[in-house]
Amino acid sequence: MISDFYEKLAKLAVNYSIEVKKGDRILIFGPAMAKELFQACYAEVVKAGGHPFYFAHIEGTEELMYKYGSKNQLEYVDDILFTIYREFNGLISIFGDYNRRKLTKVDPKLKAIREGSPKNRELNTIYMKRGASGELPWVVIPFPCNSFAQEANMDLFSYSEFVKKTLYLDKEDPVKEWQKIDEDQEKTVSKLNEFKNREVEVYGEDTELKFSLKHRIWENCSGKNNLPDGEIATAPIEESVSGNIRFTYPGIYQGQEIENIYLEFKEGKVVKSTASKGYELLKELLKVEGANMVGEFAVGTNNGVTEFTKNMLFDEKMGGTMHMALGLGLEEVGGKNQCAIHWDILKDMRSPGSMIKIDGTVVYENGNWTI
Repeated sequence: MISDFYEKLAKLAVNYSIEVKKGDRILIFGPAMAKELFQACYAEVVKAGGHPFYFAHIEGTEELMYKYGSKNQLEYVDDILFTIYREFNGLISIFGDYNRRKLTKVDPKLKAIREGSPKNRELNTIYMKRGASGELPWVVIPFPCNSFAQEANMDLFSYSEFVKKTLYLDKEDPVKEWQKIDEDQEKTVSKLNEFKNREVEVYGEDTELKFSLKHRIWENCSGKNNLPDGEIATAPIEESVSGNIRFTYPGIYQGQEIENIYLEFKEGKVVKSTASKGYELLKELLKVEGANMVGEFAVGTNNGVTEFTKNMLFDEKMGGTMHMALGLGLEEVGGKNQCAIHWDILKDMRSPGSMIKIDGTVVYENGNWTI
């Protein structure tokens, strides 16, 4: 019997996020341990008249590829994935892991080879283009598991309750809750998109960053691509980013932490970088083609995410924070940067003096919108 938690989450993903219709081919993928959530999603796709297809990741296979794989094997992407990304009508990605530190000992250079391969870049381009056009609706949904609970310094029961509240699954009708969030955020997005020149300034701890959004727009992120969600995002004009920023939360990449990240930009590219921990990984990531440029700038709006959990699916949505992604640009808002990775890094904006200005007007201050 499928639990109420998984049933509600599956209904939200299938009926609200990707809106499955009769005849749609839907891929469901994630870790094999998420069996009950797979079943719930499979059932809801069938109820909606779609054709579910799934594959599950088996524990240890990723580590074995890095242990024994040649350069050619690390770069390889099977044509089956290209067929799915070109032809399917929707994707549901179940996010969970048996061990968040499983790749800690992997050489960062090997990760850069795998992430930056031409085939991976090509697949990501197809994914982003079809996703941005609405041809391939997709959503990432969480599977509460012990590894995530441990990273968040919680037991599994407390963590599951935390997840439930961030998704509004504790409400009688979660779909209505997300529809209300969508309506409220759309008002803010409309005001942001009214600015004429769209010259942005960001201030905070060790931060004075500037960039242009000329001919770019802000996007309302309200549960269509991520669950939980809650952010308002855009993509800077790539070559316009200049100045410096220090991220107050650790950058998490494949379970590894990079602490106290400081970046300086000139003409859109990182010209200086430091970190107090994990600097070797940071350096290798910045070598991936396109990863030294900003693909996203966003403000978190989900006040149900009350603490940093080392899981960016949740953390980047935290109310009172902003995040930037190095790498692949958000095409749906005009981003053009191409990259095999899209890596979000988080900064607290609730400290005094933290603010965002557009065309000289303060639109966000000390963790709150002012428009």
